[in-house]
Order: sequence, then C-alpha cells, then structure tokens
Amino acid sequence: MDAHALNPILNVSDFNASVAWFELLGWRKAWDWGEPPTFGAVGSGECEIFLCLDGQGGRGGEQGMWLSVWVDDVDAAYQTCVEHGIEVTWPPTNEPWGVREMHVRHPDGHTLRVSHQLHSDHDHPHDHDHDRPHDHDHDR
Repeated sequence: MDAHALNPILNVSDFNASVAWFELLGWRKAWDWGEPPTFGAVGSGECEIFLCLDGQGGRGGEQGMWLSVWVDDVDAAYQTCVEHGIEVTWPPTNEPWGVREMHVRHPDGHTLRVSHQLHSDHDHPHDHDHDRPHDHDHDR
C-alpha cells in the first residue's frame, strides 16, 4: 500500500462546537457532510483533521483511533490484506460521498480507512485528493 495522504479522525460529541473550538486556534472549517453536519474537516495550511459526530457508525471501530489513508488503488491494498491475513472489517465499497474505501483493523483496535477518490458528481468542493469520507448515519 503506497499512501499519499493521512487524516486523523476525531470522534466528537458536538460537531459545530468542535469546529468552533478549532477556529479559536486559527483553524478553518474545510468542509462538512450531512444536514445537519455529522462529518467534516477542519484545516490549517495543507493539513486537515476529520471530525465525526458520535463515532464511525458501528463500522468496527469502537476501540482505538481511526485514520484515513489515501491510496491510488483500494482493491490492490485489499488483495495485500487478504494475502497477509490482515483483518478487513469493511470490504472495498464505492461510497456515496465519492470514494472507494475499505476498513482494516489493527490488532490493538485502531481502524485504517483506506480510500481512493472516485470521479463522480460528488466531487469535493475544494481542490483536495479526497472527498467526504463518511456519513455516520449510513450504517449497513
């Protein structure tokens, strides 16, 4: 897996209050997803931190930290995981927010969200290599 970007994902209890807290530090709201927003990012310079209201929606990440890893080919990363017996908690899936992603669990409970951008009508409003990563109400 050849990563080209990483984003930590912080679980928050109040999305708007968390954005406001980061704004006090000089960060800006980069984007949000949902109405009202349940997921989004704050940015500073070239860096973004994702904020997720009330966790990742029961997708296997109840323990540990979540981290988005942006790659060129999720399916190739999936094959590597299968070959090495790495636990995949969410298989490669085209998501409505414009990414193909899968979730991999680290032995200590951390979740890596491995994603690549799909080219669709859901493109991110900013010039980034990624899109809206997760609407936590979109459980399966």
